[in-house]
Formats: sequence, structure tokens, C-alpha cells
Amino acid sequence: MIEIVRADYGALAHGEAIVNLMSEYACDPMGGGQDLSVAVKANLVAALAQRPIAHTILAFVDGEAAGLVNCLEGFSTFACKPLLNIHDVIVSKAHRGQGLSKRMLAEAEAIARELGCCKLTLEVLEGNRVAQKAYRACGFSGYELDPAMGQAMFWDKRLDA
Repeated sequence: MIEIVRADYGALAHGEAIVNLMSEYACDPMGGGQDLSVAVKANLVAALAQRPIAHTILAFVDGEAAGLVNCLEGFSTFACKPLLNIHDVIVSKAHRGQGLSKRMLAEAEAIARELGCCKLTLEVLEGNRVAQKAYRACGFSGYELDPAMGQAMFWDKRLDA
């Protein structure tokens, strides 16, 4: 049986699922290939719980944690409305191919609609063709304002070093 739920950060089983799935994702080449630090594992759930803009969706298959989507609210100045950024999408290797990502993304969309968001956003690695195919099937596409200017690029500047 597949169950898609909004995480309760105070529930031990949900907290363990979040940390374990995030750890699996971090160890995967698509997540950087290096496990989460001990400090992140110890503090992640409490840090998410302190942020009212954080939303986590969990997928369970026969009671086993199988997938996770972390979302964070943002704001579109062009629309003057909130948006929901899908920050992490994880389906455990043992549970891939069951449509879990599509079901969790549908729940993220439901949250966004409840919040009055104008759009959902996410980033995906160029080489992650499987994820791109799933995202396209859910209605996502590359972001561009003017085709002559090309698609938006996601950049970062590390501040923790």
C-alpha cells in the first residue's frame, strides 16, 4: 500500500524517514555523492520544524519510508504572490518506478494551491534525464522570459567555507 503524507516534524517516524531518505539522496551521485554530516543528521528535522515556510511530503510503501519532497515557500515579485520551491525530490532506489515522485509532486502542487502560490519551481541537474522526464510529465519546463535570452540558470555562492 502506498501512502503519501505531509510530514509531522514532531513525529519520530517522520523525522527518521526524513533523515534516512536525505542521507540516501546525499550519498547518490545526483545528491553529491557524500553523506550528510553528523550535525546535519542531528539537527535537520528540528531546523525544518522551526521554519513555517518548510513543507515535507513523505511516501511510504507498506509502512517503509520510500520517498520525500522538501518544499520551501518563496515570493514572486513579478506576480506579487508566494511561490513554492521544490528543493529536494527523493525516491529510494528500492521503490523507483512506482510513480511515487508524481504522487508527491501532486501533493506539493496541492500545498501550493492552498497557499495561493502563483507557481512551483525546482532545479534539476542537466544529466539527470530520468528526473527531467518525470518533471515534464508533471507539467514542469525550463524557465525563460524571452527565448532570445535563453533559459534561466541556477547558480550559487557558498558561504560556509
